[in-house]
Amino acid sequence: MATGSIRVQTENIFPIIKKFLYSDHEIFVRELVSNAVDATQKLKTLSSIGEAKGDLGELRIDVELDAKEKTLSIIDRGVGMTEEEVDKYLNQVAFSGAEEFLKKYKGQNEENIIGKFGLGFYSSFMVSDKVEVYTKSYIDAPATFWSCDGSPEYELYSIEKPDRGTKIVLHINDESKEFLDADRIKSILKKFCRFLPIPIYFTDKNAEKDEKDKDDNEENKPINNTTPAWTKKPSELTTEDYQNFYKELYPFSETPLFWIHLNVDYPFNLTGILYFPKIKQSYEIQKDKIQLYSNQVFVTDEVKDIVPEFLMLLHGVIDSPDIPLNVSRSYLQGDPNVKKINAHITKKVADKLEEIFRNERPSFEEKWESLGLFVKYGMMTDDKFLDKANKFLIMEDAAPSNSPAGGEQEPNSSPAEGDKKGFKKFYTLDEYKMAAETLQKNKDGKLVILYTTDPIQQDAYVQAANGKGYKVVKMETLVDAAFINHMEMKWENVQFTRVDADIVDNLINKNEEQGSVLSKDEEEKLKNLFGIQVPDLNVNVEVKGLSAEAPPVVATRPEFMRRMKDMGAMGGGMASWYANMPDEVTLTVNGNHKIFETLLKENDIQKQEKQVRNLADLALLSQGLLKGNALTSFISRSVELMQGEKKSNLIVEL
Repeated sequence: MATGSIRVQTENIFPIIKKFLYSDHEIFVRELVSNAVDATQKLKTLSSIGEAKGDLGELRIDVELDAKEKTLSIIDRGVGMTEEEVDKYLNQVAFSGAEEFLKKYKGQNEENIIGKFGLGFYSSFMVSDKVEVYTKSYIDAPATFWSCDGSPEYELYSIEKPDRGTKIVLHINDESKEFLDADRIKSILKKFCRFLPIPIYFTDKNAEKDEKDKDDNEENKPINNTTPAWTKKPSELTTEDYQNFYKELYPFSETPLFWIHLNVDYPFNLTGILYFPKIKQSYEIQKDKIQLYSNQVFVTDEVKDIVPEFLMLLHGVIDSPDIPLNVSRSYLQGDPNVKKINAHITKKVADKLEEIFRNERPSFEEKWESLGLFVKYGMMTDDKFLDKANKFLIMEDAAPSNSPAGGEQEPNSSPAEGDKKGFKKFYTLDEYKMAAETLQKNKDGKLVILYTTDPIQQDAYVQAANGKGYKVVKMETLVDAAFINHMEMKWENVQFTRVDADIVDNLINKNEEQGSVLSKDEEEKLKNLFGIQVPDLNVNVEVKGLSAEAPPVVATRPEFMRRMKDMGAMGGGMASWYANMPDEVTLTVNGNHKIFETLLKENDIQKQEKQVRNLADLALLSQGLLKGNALTSFISRSVELMQGEKKSNLIVEL
């Protein structure tokens, strides 16, 4: 058996580094500025323990662009390097000075150090023909110059340099001219470095003099906020501070509903602020709005491994040095810490929502239009969140608040018992059970939750249900169809039924039916008369004895078939073929309605057929199923029947 060391040819390594080290070449700016931050943080650490003597002066980082000379320079006033350190850190690929520093000074503010792999410096060769380094250590040693053109050959010698720190000069190659554009560099700095802890200043050396001389010129202001809100303690921040930081992140967004400040130091380090944005419509949902940072360096807005899927709808910032990243800091690697952070964020959000619901329920209800999307999405995708959310999920009563069905709130009553006129009424699951279980248990002992997906379109059905004492809730967002299906599997002995799924007498218990005053022959004749053909509809007809006050014909859409069609329309996997099938509609003819006493005796067959068709069309119209030519025909037929009725009345008068 042979053993040995793997040999690496340096002349083969550089082409790989230059082309493939990072997928996005712009990352070289982040890496070099991060190294400058590390050098500055090291100096502050050494000063705090007495190893770096004297006044540190102004600690800042300067990024200077000289398009005429085709150079981009990054300058810091950090620890600098001796000639020995330059040879050690720059002439050895993947030797991390930051990692070595952390080992030597463990326990001394190491959380502020960004570097991990020792490769960031070499990202400069992706865009440069030549890289030059001018550096002077904080200790009493000669300054050093290092230069390399991307080949294994380099120059290294002592120079004169008055100031402590390091200056890296990149001679940008012809393929990377985009990085000689001032706006391009500023945008990269604002993307990756806007919250770094050391002030960063950008200078365009080719800018017009009159622009440079202005007192309010950008060169006089750092491009970054060195103390963003998430780096502070919650006790140090006001509501205005949180809102201002949100505006800094999302300048054109509305004020958020509320926020959660993350501040964990065990068993992992995690800070950040997560905001609940206002969402007026379901289609406004936007993911990828959470930014991931590591020691205040922007990493990515792809945080699906860290943040639970349903909380991807939130906005804000997460910062953790304990999240394991690969060398490009672009993808998260599998690690137990990631799962722990994910679970912790879920718990924090659930606890915050429960706290607001318990202590500020009116405010919680006001925000429900936006909050409901997060809560329902979470209940469908995370069982641990589901367990907690069962306490604060609320359902809005569909009854108009100023109608008798909506009820009026008695003194000292809870929101579940009623509401004042002009206010919405909400139920938790337990409150709905208490309010509805007496009337809304079916023959199988299941609680039937009646709901509407369109309170205006389905108003007649809602009023009919309210008239029987039933409670109808709104389920009208994009997520509700999936939510209903999911909760029927998760909640014990609960069934959802849309309010127009059947005639009101059959919504809860279909074993209870009234008798019809019609004979069997008359019922059969009516059934045949209503056996109409409607394009794109599969119409079934039944004759039943309903209340005499009920409409003559009621159109309902069977719950199962309608759900399958709705799921198919949203791309619901195996159910997708249902989307192209005709709508299933049941026309229930009320055999006890007085209109049929006259209609059945009508001798004019054509008039009888028109009356029957109009009654059927009225029922279909209530479901929004009468469209196009069918709607036009209904209007024309109605006018014709009305004119015939007027003519008949005139003859009688004469």
